[in-house]
Amino acid sequence: MEMQKGKINVQTENIFPIIKKFLYSDHEIFLRELISNAVDATQKLKTLASVGDYKGKLGNLAIEVKLDPEAKTITVSDKGIGMTAEEVDKFINQIAFSSAEEWIAKYKDQDEKNAIIGHFGLGFYSSFMVASKVEVHTKSYKPKTKAVKWECEGNPDYTIEDISKKQRGTDVVLHIAEDSTEFLDESKILALLKKYCKFLPVEIIFGTEKEVKKQKDDKGEEKEVTVEKPRVINNVKPAWSQKPSELKEEDYKAFYRELYPLTFEEPLFNIHLNVDYPFTLTGILYFPKVKQNFEVQRDKIQLYCNQVFVTDSVEGIVPDFLTLLHGVIDSPDIPLNVSRSFLQSDSNVKKISSHITKKVADKLDELFRENRDDFEAKWDDIKIFIEYGMISDEKFREKAKKFCLLKNTEDKFFTLEEYKNHIQTNQTDKDKKVVHVYATDKDAQHSFISAAKEKGYDILLLDTPIDSHFINMLESEMENISFVRVDANVADKLINKEEEMPSKLSQEQKDKLKPVIEKQIDQQNFTLAFENLSESELPMLITQPEFMRRMKDMSAMGGMNYMGNMPDSYMLVVNSNHPLVTRLAEESDEGKQEKQVKQLIDLAMLSKNLLRGEKLTRFVKRSVDLI
Repeated sequence: MEMQKGKINVQTENIFPIIKKFLYSDHEIFLRELISNAVDATQKLKTLASVGDYKGKLGNLAIEVKLDPEAKTITVSDKGIGMTAEEVDKFINQIAFSSAEEWIAKYKDQDEKNAIIGHFGLGFYSSFMVASKVEVHTKSYKPKTKAVKWECEGNPDYTIEDISKKQRGTDVVLHIAEDSTEFLDESKILALLKKYCKFLPVEIIFGTEKEVKKQKDDKGEEKEVTVEKPRVINNVKPAWSQKPSELKEEDYKAFYRELYPLTFEEPLFNIHLNVDYPFTLTGILYFPKVKQNFEVQRDKIQLYCNQVFVTDSVEGIVPDFLTLLHGVIDSPDIPLNVSRSFLQSDSNVKKISSHITKKVADKLDELFRENRDDFEAKWDDIKIFIEYGMISDEKFREKAKKFCLLKNTEDKFFTLEEYKNHIQTNQTDKDKKVVHVYATDKDAQHSFISAAKEKGYDILLLDTPIDSHFINMLESEMENISFVRVDANVADKLINKEEEMPSKLSQEQKDKLKPVIEKQIDQQNFTLAFENLSESELPMLITQPEFMRRMKDMSAMGGMNYMGNMPDSYMLVVNSNHPLVTRLAEESDEGKQEKQVKQLIDLAMLSKNLLRGEKLTRFVKRSVDLI
């Protein structure tokens, strides 16, 4: 055929600058698009061969990416179905271009922050984000068809002409524009190939790698020789694309190392997703050890569409708490050429999200039932994940109630129901509520824990950053229970069981002692209270009221910190039944009385880990003087 010249029917005035400008922040995806097209053409040929519609030899179907910095070109070559001249005109000049034009019309006015995470509808024309000229050399698999070349310089004008090309398939040659020369850097292209094409189902070759081998010469002596071999970019059959029955535990661990080569910790366990109805979904999710600062491990789930990498920012695609997991999700049923806000409201995405939540909950339940000892051994590493899931996802919460554990300070584990039954005899208050006493720091709260244990109370250990939210959720979900931190009150008052015992101090003595004590405390942070406690309790204790402390913890955890500028509020509790307090009230020497008050307050501060700096130095000197 003679060279055919023509103009693409352009409704949007010169679409090429719009493509280049609008997609600038994402211009690297041109390579993913071209290789995806090449994979598609290759897979179609394999399908035709499998059903007998193509009789020829398939041969080596690897896709090659060639970089020529001197010629300033990138070439993507496949040996797939190729195209005839008529197909080039149809698929490139008409369908592909109209798809690109429709996409631009739909999204050009959107806020650029509302990122488009997949441009599959754009396809071939994303080439013009980086190229000043694009050539397509192609020969169809169909017999007796001529090879053709399509050429366009980033404007509506194009040419199609016959060329000499013996091999079936398509070569797309990009002539890189002056403002995109960073794509002529070999390391840059290699990084993009590893990012987007690491698990494509057709072998991708980019240049060669040098390898040192030992070979024998004519005399039979071994010599080291350097040989070049094709550099294969991808694993064509990643673990998630295989059946679970085909894989062993070591295969899952090896794939984890392939996904995260810089991670040294092995995952605790994994879930293999394999669904074909009512949607298609495959993938492997791994449970890592969840850190206290769990923000650092987000964005570790990679989203794929038919083994093509799309994004590792999956918020809105999976529930927020599941973003703490690592691994891969692959589904052709998730629309990828739309905005994130559309993704979050898409019905398929919601179904997939719900299904993943169910699978994760079912897996945890299975692990708990099949080997509780092992589950308990892993509990500290996964409890933040489970607590976060219960707080944020109602469906997960209902399932997790069966396997969510509570651990006490003796390192014994209980389910929620088991623990309620364990403590209700001794820890039910006068209002019939079962009071769960907990500590957040075994060392810092040791004196309070000891006092509570002397009362026969069992103490839970709740030491994650989200436990204030977690216990609030449990209090609202479970009937007749409450939580109180072990230092929220003196041991006698942690669980309000009976009427208050009588005071050995008269009201007159309390009134006289009160200003002496108040003079020694910061009244902005401390409130003074006389309590009628047993003589075995300390003469003075510092407690932190549960409600205010918990609200402050929750506001800080939620990022609002609306109570962040408020000082911590403490209660200085004076035991009106302790002999030392009675002696203080009867002391006539004001100087001696003041010194003893300071000493008792500092002892209370010391047990609460609040005595530091100059105050601690003065306390030590005063203690020596008293001795």
